[in-house]
Amino acid sequence: MIDGGEPALELRSLEKSYIEKKTGRELKVLDGLDLAVARGRLTCVVGPTGCGKTTLLRVIGGLEMPTSGDVLLDGHPVSGPGPDRGIVFQEYALFPWRTVLRNVTFGLNMKGVRGKEAAAVADRYLEKVGLTGCDNLYPRELSGGMKQRVAIARTLAVEPRILLMDEPFASLDAQTRNGMQEFLVGLWLETGATIVFVTHSVDEAVFLGQDIIGLSRRPARVVERFKNTIPYPRRRTDQAFTSLRARVLEYLTREMTE
Repeated sequence: MIDGGEPALELRSLEKSYIEKKTGRELKVLDGLDLAVARGRLTCVVGPTGCGKTTLLRVIGGLEMPTSGDVLLDGHPVSGPGPDRGIVFQEYALFPWRTVLRNVTFGLNMKGVRGKEAAAVADRYLEKVGLTGCDNLYPRELSGGMKQRVAIARTLAVEPRILLMDEPFASLDAQTRNGMQEFLVGLWLETGATIVFVTHSVDEAVFLGQDIIGLSRRPARVVERFKNTIPYPRRRTDQAFTSLRARVLEYLTREMTE
């Protein structure tokens, strides 16, 4: 376990392989991966391009099943998708024909929560993400950052036990991306959610994460764990920030060249 706290998520000897269609050969993506994430932590996962970060998140989310090993959420095995895990992808995945309010209530409707009750819950989470008054807008009327906030509100509205985020800010411009990082830290501090955040950006990982998990080249296993004790709000120009960023970059460079 990373900090000695109670684990919300445990991965035990996790392996994932695919069979290549053209050759019929086995392609191993995850290799005996072990990890524990304590409840209420904001954990970032980094690693070389193509090492299996997204596959790992999809296995945790139950969208793909492991070849072997276990995924445990609050001690219970994951056997498929479920509302206890909320996933935010890089693509906004909003329904263009539904308003902001109806996008956020979608998951609630699937759980049987409808009408005024669903609208009240949606409004509460739209307030949390700073989109009060945007209920009747459509996705085409929103900026990229606003669309991603709607996606986050929709995910949080069903009150998952853990929030899984797969490079959700990667397609945003630099200024908007920095703003969304600050927004996510504020939201996490307010809600105390358990978050696993996959990113290619070392700067983003150091800005966000309490813990930074470093994966190896494919097939992925955990090879580094960085504990980030820099207090929030974090400044990217502070010595502690640049020092930790250099350590993470050193690991990545070593992993990609050895």
